[in-house]
Amino acid sequence: MNLKQSFVLALKSLMSSKMRSFLTMLGIIIGVGAVIIIVSLIEGMTQNMLDTFESMGATNIQVMVRGRGGNRSVNLDDMYKLCEDNPDYLKSVTPTVTVSGASIKSGNESLDTTTVTGGNEYYAEISDKEAEFGRDISYVDCEARLLNCVVGTYVAKEFYGGAEKALGQSVKINGRNFTIVGVMEEKNDSKESTGDDAIIVPYTVAQKLSGMGRLSTFIFCATNKDVAEAAQVLVENYLFKTFSNSNAYTVINMASLIDTVSTMTDTMSLLGACVAGVSLLVGGIGIMNIMLVSVTERTREIGVRKSLGAAPWDILSQFVVEAMTTSCIGGVIGILFGIAGSVVGSRFLNIPTAVSFTAIMISFTISAFIGVAFGYFPAKKAASLNPIDALRYD
Repeated sequence: MNLKQSFVLALKSLMSSKMRSFLTMLGIIIGVGAVIIIVSLIEGMTQNMLDTFESMGATNIQVMVRGRGGNRSVNLDDMYKLCEDNPDYLKSVTPTVTVSGASIKSGNESLDTTTVTGGNEYYAEISDKEAEFGRDISYVDCEARLLNCVVGTYVAKEFYGGAEKALGQSVKINGRNFTIVGVMEEKNDSKESTGDDAIIVPYTVAQKLSGMGRLSTFIFCATNKDVAEAAQVLVENYLFKTFSNSNAYTVINMASLIDTVSTMTDTMSLLGACVAGVSLLVGGIGIMNIMLVSVTERTREIGVRKSLGAAPWDILSQFVVEAMTTSCIGGVIGILFGIAGSVVGSRFLNIPTAVSFTAIMISFTISAFIGVAFGYFPAKKAASLNPIDALRYD
């Protein structure tokens, strides 16, 4: 009996008892689907986090000063000088001031999730939030404390119906009227609570809005990714020399942070897939049990085939192919279930998803292997039956 004939017989056997076949596949369906859903959601969240970090700049070095130390503190002029003295490592620097809980209004409309951040003339380039329409915050805006701002596309569309329509309009931040001089390039489909739901103002104005006395957070931009770690060491050495206390500040290299997050989430994906993979093993055990029952039910059939000249290999291959076919069909249904579950889970949990082709191929391959592995023992039992005893079986 060739492989094609074995496959046709396997399909006929499955169709003859549809409910039992479905229940046999159920463990495989759940296992494959669970692997795809878990890996897809984790990869989606991972990509979203990496995109967020990369939007902050893979060459960026963030500095947070928590207290005073040594003989003095640091200010923006000190940071400017550090860049000027080390042009091979540091390209530019910007202070950042977050205005927490800012009230954003335009006429009778208001936004609750919009973030307001203060920066200097380098902030847009460093944070990858450059204006697509109009202009970015300038040196003059900061020095003169002008009430100008650059808004994200979500803000522009919600308040004014479009980016170009927003230019020159007025938006009220914490009760003060700001003129919109620029609209940022769209990054996240103009969605709420994303980088498009943001407003940038001069850092000097943000200090007044937030009541911040002195600057405590700065972002340096390294000249390129290759020197980012060396630039981080340079900044750390400068701060330690200034404060004589490493607890007075924190320095974060975004490139290193991206690598760390990527490694952690890869591990999470692997662990999640392994946990979900247990369902595949359970499904394999289910296939083996049903195949053993099938061998018992078809003992006389096996005896007839052997008496007509069927070799043990013919019987073995028939039952192995039947088990593998059951598992593979369950795997295909599981893939469809997993893809659908990933989409539904993404919308229900409001998190991005990235259906992994690798996870699909690996889970399907494992399901096929499980069919062969767990179907072999029942098939071996069927192949080893004595035809005389099999014909006597009632």
